[in-house]
Amino acid sequence: MTLRIDISGLPSGRLRFAASPLAELTAMLHVLAEPGHHPQLAGWAADVWAGLRPEPAERLREAEFLWRSSQADFLVPARPRPTLVEELDDVDRIDDETYVTAALVTTCGSNRVHFAAPSPLTDAAARERALDLAQARGARQEAFAERLLEDPGAVRARVRQTLEQCAEAFFDAAWAGVAVRLATDLRLKNDLLKRQGIGAALASVSGAVTLAPDGDCIIVDKLQDKATAAHGTGVTFIPSVFGSPHLVVVHAPGWQPVVQYPVAEPSPSEPVSLETVTLRLEALAHPVRLRLLRTLARGPHTTGELAHAWELTPPEVSRHLAVLRRAGLLTARRHGRYVRHTLNLPDLTALGADLLAAVLR
Repeated sequence: MTLRIDISGLPSGRLRFAASPLAELTAMLHVLAEPGHHPQLAGWAADVWAGLRPEPAERLREAEFLWRSSQADFLVPARPRPTLVEELDDVDRIDDETYVTAALVTTCGSNRVHFAAPSPLTDAAARERALDLAQARGARQEAFAERLLEDPGAVRARVRQTLEQCAEAFFDAAWAGVAVRLATDLRLKNDLLKRQGIGAALASVSGAVTLAPDGDCIIVDKLQDKATAAHGTGVTFIPSVFGSPHLVVVHAPGWQPVVQYPVAEPSPSEPVSLETVTLRLEALAHPVRLRLLRTLARGPHTTGELAHAWELTPPEVSRHLAVLRRAGLLTARRHGRYVRHTLNLPDLTALGADLLAAVLR
């Protein structure tokens, strides 16, 4: 499955590499919300949480759906600015409809949710659907969606205040060191782009980002088969230290394509027994289970959500989930009337190293 960005006829100058304070802050917030995705940063996350005052800590939890399983598009800017304040000012200029749509997609936990006309801001049925989807994600998501639809201006102001509090609490200090690493990476990327062209620059971004043979399309190995175009806008590539190992792509209609890529290598994990490795490989040897895992990598999902996302029956999904649970790749927890399945990210991440270690010993 791939995401394709059409760049046919795009001048080389419209493909840009630039650092974004807001995008890096968003990556940090994702680490705080999902430290299991970033074991190499677990110590940093624990220190930040320990140092946060109760009010900003609660604010982070109430809005974490904007950056937990995926980042709201407006938090990964297509036109990075030198300072966080300037980028937040740009976010303030986005209209309520665009802001709310992006926020609801992340809050409701599915990149396949599209809030087209009629708008949930004005249409009762669309609003009810949005709230139902948010409720399935949890009580906090439902409460956040309710506040957002009731008074988007107040929520937007509160989110900005939360981000400003984060800047004071930990981001400004971290950014001073991160910016140096990002600048080094940008010099390399821009030099490759200038001297060797787009293909060489993309190859240095990630093995998951390539240029099509005809040079008219950027191909990104991502969760779903999608396509977008960069005509008239260009493509922005944003390096991230805290984003590793994620490759974030903004591709929704109406948004300029943006790719946030990691510049840091993930830490290796300890191997497990050959028996466990074999069991996990057998569990993964089915295309449907791979699809389910790629969805669960974005966050916990119910059986019904997975069935809807992949157009399967709930019993079929349940059978595949049982195999993955036996392999230790999933856990299931009940929250009220919903049972959510969670991917065991550390063990899945370590599988390649586990296999090599098992074969060599």
